[in-house]
Amino acid sequence: MTSLEILSKYWGHAQFRSPQEEIIEAVLAKRDVVAILPTGGGKSVCFQIPALMQDGICLVITPLIALMQDQVKQLKQLGIPAVAVHAGMHHREIDITLDNCVYGNIKFLYLSPERLQTDLFKARVIKMNVCLVAIDEAHCISQWGYDFRPPYLKIADLRERKPGVPFIALTASATKLVKDDIAEKLTLSAPKVFQKSFARDNLSFVVRKTETKEKKLLEVLRKVPGAAIVYVRSRKSTALLAAMLSRNGFSSTFYHAGLTYQERTVRQEEWISNKIRVMVATNAFGMGINKPDVRVVVHMDLPENLESYYQEAGRAGRDGKRSYAAIIIHEVDVQALQNKVLQSQPEINYLKKIYQALANQFQIAEGSSQGESYDFDLETFCKKFNVKSTEVYPALKKLEEFGLLEFNESFYRPSLLHISFDKKKLYEFQVANARFDVVIKALLRLYGGELYTDFTPISESQIAKMLKQSMATVKLELEQLHNLQVIVYEPVNESPKIIFVLARQDAERLPIDKKEYDRRRELHLSKMEAMKKYAEQDHQCRMQVIQEYFDEVTYSTCGTCDVCISKRKKENLAMLKDYEQQILYLLKQKPMTVEDLETAVDPVEKELFIEVVREMVDSAKIAYDEFWVLRRI
Repeated sequence: MTSLEILSKYWGHAQFRSPQEEIIEAVLAKRDVVAILPTGGGKSVCFQIPALMQDGICLVITPLIALMQDQVKQLKQLGIPAVAVHAGMHHREIDITLDNCVYGNIKFLYLSPERLQTDLFKARVIKMNVCLVAIDEAHCISQWGYDFRPPYLKIADLRERKPGVPFIALTASATKLVKDDIAEKLTLSAPKVFQKSFARDNLSFVVRKTETKEKKLLEVLRKVPGAAIVYVRSRKSTALLAAMLSRNGFSSTFYHAGLTYQERTVRQEEWISNKIRVMVATNAFGMGINKPDVRVVVHMDLPENLESYYQEAGRAGRDGKRSYAAIIIHEVDVQALQNKVLQSQPEINYLKKIYQALANQFQIAEGSSQGESYDFDLETFCKKFNVKSTEVYPALKKLEEFGLLEFNESFYRPSLLHISFDKKKLYEFQVANARFDVVIKALLRLYGGELYTDFTPISESQIAKMLKQSMATVKLELEQLHNLQVIVYEPVNESPKIIFVLARQDAERLPIDKKEYDRRRELHLSKMEAMKKYAEQDHQCRMQVIQEYFDEVTYSTCGTCDVCISKRKKENLAMLKDYEQQILYLLKQKPMTVEDLETAVDPVEKELFIEVVREMVDSAKIAYDEFWVLRRI
């Protein structure tokens, strides 16, 4: 099939967005590629489609387990064979999965950069027919990026094992310094660079300064109909703000990494299907979620850098329709941001203390546990070692930044089962152990021969229902079969994980370079200053500020942000008065939606017209009813 036919068959789109088609052609021509596409720009199809057009497997390197799991799930739902390998898996499961990538029909293998360095992977990848290597979140490779991960620096080692295989590096946001770093550190050969403009024509960036943030949020949500995301900094705030919105008539729910997998899934689905309008969340929400009709993204706290803000704000308006990205701030928020960024840069001695405490908690000997994962409860850990969670969390993130460990807050893996025996040996076991015969037959009836070749997700409740037994009885029998080594049974797990990326080090001699540590600290502070400047300034077009930050030279303004509209209002007082009179006249005839009003007036300055509607609602000249129809007061 052609690339367009594949796009239509699997994703249901009739045409590509710019520059997806050109990227796909470059990959098929065996060129190395760097693709910088804003959030929602369709990065995934840029490597998925060329991989589907070739023989062999595509290796996809990505830093987040949750992102791997989401993408594998989406591909499987499309009927495309995909798997992931990560530290939360049983070693036997990893072994079988890699075998299937060598001998089976797997098309995509998702894995973390740390996994590339394991002996098991190094031995298997040589046998794999690899057609493409895709590096997602490629800004992580750059020491000038906001999310640096040292293991990314070793991805280039793959070039020795798989010479001639093209690399495609993808990211949503990168400055020129980061872009050059990506090409250098991955040793890309004359890479073709594609960069879509950071300007978003349909997205209006707004900063609202106020004494009463919650009241301003209610105003924003009343004026912008449609799905919304409201970002806050703390888990506690998500619940409090969602409750406040519900009391004021907005269907709302909240999301953070501390919820169970079931809770997160249900809330996410309710929001995606528009049963719930507003999702109040920490930044744990949004990655990998494809909802095109988000009309407004509101930040109630200032993000730590413009990269994060642009990525989160960019979740609005992916369908190309008019949408808004608003920051609501009080004057104390700027100081709060400074305090948070300073708190996120703990001293090296404190890192050593927390690292040693982790080694004590899990009883890990020096030189052991490389790649091993451990269930981790932050509050229990803090109580045991008499430390504050507000200080431990940034320390874990900093240890992660220096490649010592990985802290995964929202890990989920369903119950998995694999039959260790072949069919003949299993039959002999059933004959000799009649009491297990019923449960083994139920497993085979429900999940089939796949149990022999792969680790298969199972449901203990489904098995119990079939056998008319309690879940406790089924789990006990599965555990007994596991202990007898007939099966490998991994019960459901959704605990946060600490993964030791490097073998356990001597805490007093952690491989953290003091000069590099200080440089990273200054980098974080400079990025925070850029975020502050964006929020506090009111003289330059906000889109222009963002574009200049990402080294995109532009002399044009967006015309739709609060700064541009404020300037145009001063220049067009007569036009403002004319729009107001037309709106009052039309609403005197009959109530109308804002879309119907816009069609009737047919304004030359559409954004100015919307601003007039907003101001008229503010001054109580007109009002929305419960069906989002405007009426004259």
